Amino acid sequence: MSLIRPITRRDIKGPALYGPIRDDYRHRVIALKRPRRVLIGDRVALVFENRHTLTLQIEEIIRVEGLTRDDQIQAEIDVYNEMMPNETSLSATLFVELPPDVDARAELDKLIGLDEHVVLHVGPHAIRAQFEPGRATTERIAAVQYTRYPLPAEARTALLAAGTKLVVEIDHPNYRHRVECSEEMRASLAGDYA
Repeated sequence: MSLIRPITRRDIKGPALYGPIRDDYRHRVIALKRPRRVLIGDRVALVFENRHTLTLQIEEIIRVEGLTRDDQIQAEIDVYNEMMPNETSLSATLFVELPPDVDARAELDKLIGLDEHVVLHVGPHAIRAQFEPGRATTERIAAVQYTRYPLPAEARTALLAAGTKLVVEIDHPNYRHRVECSEEMRASLAGDYA
């Protein structure tokens, strides 16, 4: 089963069925996320999403908010399906992780414009992140951002090839970091297309 296929209502258990399996399911998805997470410098992390990671988020939102009606659940599914990677792109949630003892607003202000400075290198292919509109302006930036990385056919072929280097780069004037990702991450992302 492809892990980039959209989530449907049949995939969501809802509070009554999810509650008894929650701990086990969360542990399994958290383990799956480990190789899909990369820390870029000391403040920014990317977690590459797939069907499992997004299904967990939907189940958790439904549980926390006590949603039971099909229309409420479908609305959450629709939101998270927008973040689903697809045949022509990867997607990742970007987190700005700030220490508790700093002025969060001042530190976030230093990263305004970040949405123009994140690049995923898949072998020789440099893919600039596309950020979800509305989460950053010329005056503010949210600490959580949703990003998409268009994959031309050649880049997708490279992603699927064992040993292809994946590098995430941030070239923002106030935050410059470049990190080579693990082969385990490349293999996990490639596995989504199996």
